[in-house]
Amino acid sequence: MILKNTWYVACTPDEIAEKPLGRRICGEAMVFYRDGEGKVAALEDFCPHRGAPLSLGRVVDGKLVCGYHGLEMGCDGKTIAMPGQRVRGFAPIRAFAVEERHGFVWVWPGEAEKADRAAIPDLHWANNPEWAYGGGLYHINCDYRLMVDNLMDLTHETYVHATSIGQPEIDETPCVTRTEGDEVITSRFMNGIEAPPFWKMALRGNNLPDDQLVDRWQVCHFTPPSHVLIEVGVALQGHGGYDAPDDKKASSIVVDFITPESDTSIWYFWGMARHFQPQDAALTASIREGQGKIFSEDLEMLERQQKNLLAWPGRKLLALNIDAGGVQSRRVIERLYAAEQATAGEAVSA
Repeated sequence: MILKNTWYVACTPDEIAEKPLGRRICGEAMVFYRDGEGKVAALEDFCPHRGAPLSLGRVVDGKLVCGYHGLEMGCDGKTIAMPGQRVRGFAPIRAFAVEERHGFVWVWPGEAEKADRAAIPDLHWANNPEWAYGGGLYHINCDYRLMVDNLMDLTHETYVHATSIGQPEIDETPCVTRTEGDEVITSRFMNGIEAPPFWKMALRGNNLPDDQLVDRWQVCHFTPPSHVLIEVGVALQGHGGYDAPDDKKASSIVVDFITPESDTSIWYFWGMARHFQPQDAALTASIREGQGKIFSEDLEMLERQQKNLLAWPGRKLLALNIDAGGVQSRRVIERLYAAEQATAGEAVSA
């Protein structure tokens, strides 16, 4: 159940800095590169001559050159030339709608003519000097919806991330889930608690004491097709918690862009946008390293979970109150998927 007429993060700009990048997204084999003007292009990763992956080629003067026999492709998917051959009659390959924005390359795997560039998420922190960002990429063998479930129910932190961000108060504090249109929001506020190790490090990074009680918050925002942004932070107790002034808290947004590769594998673009000490490059590196270790713990759990679900496809799973964020997110996906399929069916019948 993968939506296609929507935007996904395909890669980061550095991944296509030197050569074409081949990546399967939503079951579609794609190749990403820059044209002669430096603009990102995305084509089907299939040479029309002998079917070789175009991602094994190179870019010459803005043209994608196949690494097998030198066939040249244009950004529109049309064959331009081939040494010693006439190829103008070759049928074009598929070109995908693509856009570089907010430090990411976004792709629309569905019908290119339906691509709405205004629908790319507005990341207010991405180009703001008061914020710093550090992140990475994991390939994980799991259904993308399992990762959405994971991020919309943070009670697992107490167990999976016990040495970094987990603490018993997460289990003990109920969360509140609500849906606003296509957005699902799950909130948890914990007051008067000890900060876990990761957040003690963040407090020190913002020149705050790490031995005082804090108010902690987690506000998870799911938006389709599979984006989860989580407002997180701690503030010294008694200063307003979530609304505390910047000099009394360490606050961030955990960035989770989940891009399906197949039904059981994903490209997981993770990161943290930080709203304190943005000029401190060493702090950015330290937080990125710590967060990378945290997400690596999720990786093992999700891959093993996926294997179990494939091994026992008929087993019924329990649904608890803590699952509300994931359940509501899946309902949004199901509704949009049904609408997309209905539209596709109407087009075929017409």
